[in-house]
Amino acid sequence: MITVAVTGARGRMGMLIIENVTAAPDMELVAAFDLREIGAPAGVGDVLVSDAGEIDAVLEKTSPDVLIDFTIADAAVTNIRAAVTNNVRLVVGTTGLEPYQDEIAGIVAERVSAVIAPNFSVGVNLFWKLLADAVLYISDWDIEIIEAHHRNKKDAPSGTAMHAAAVISNALGGKELVHGREGLSPRGTEIGMHAVRGGDIIGDHTVLFAGDGERIEIRHQAHSRQAFAGGAIRAARWVIGAPKGIHGMDKVLGI
Repeated sequence: MITVAVTGARGRMGMLIIENVTAAPDMELVAAFDLREIGAPAGVGDVLVSDAGEIDAVLEKTSPDVLIDFTIADAAVTNIRAAVTNNVRLVVGTTGLEPYQDEIAGIVAERVSAVIAPNFSVGVNLFWKLLADAVLYISDWDIEIIEAHHRNKKDAPSGTAMHAAAVISNALGGKELVHGREGLSPRGTEIGMHAVRGGDIIGDHTVLFAGDGERIEIRHQAHSRQAFAGGAIRAARWVIGAPKGIHGMDKVLGI
């Protein structure tokens, strides 16, 4: 039985992950954390929501096999530190972690096994693979990345869009990113980045490759957050036997 702790337990992703953990025959929820509804039932069973400020003490007491974190960047760094201190494996899907990459690498530093990814959707990870393959054949075409999310998403561009840009840029030996355009803005060889926020859009990502007389669009659309929750559960199973260090979802899927 894989024992699991979940941070952000009263958020939309946290509650969905708890549902998935509860439904999994090989998993057991042993701890849940949030800043809201402290002491309320975390889901099915007798696990209550603990104060996120007490994560270190609760992890020491409950000794979960893995901590799943979908929170915000500042909180995720604190949660990662607590998990490593208590020898708890990690699955982290929090976005906006780019400024903290070096800090997180220093915290983990081969001490525990961790899957840290900007997107846990199986389809998105295949999307990134298709981009890496396609750009090799159309390296001289203009490239634009457009992403759309719900009105409450805090970071922009999304971590998924930024990773798409990194995949393409790495394949081409380095590309400048230009975020939005206005006024006099002649196009060069950059990758254009555009973020849309509105309504309850779960997540749309489109990469436009535009050549002379034709274009190709590679697109992924998330229809529900289950796409991310299902991938996180898959990663939680995989990380149990994984080597220590930070891994991406590509390792989980064997891409």
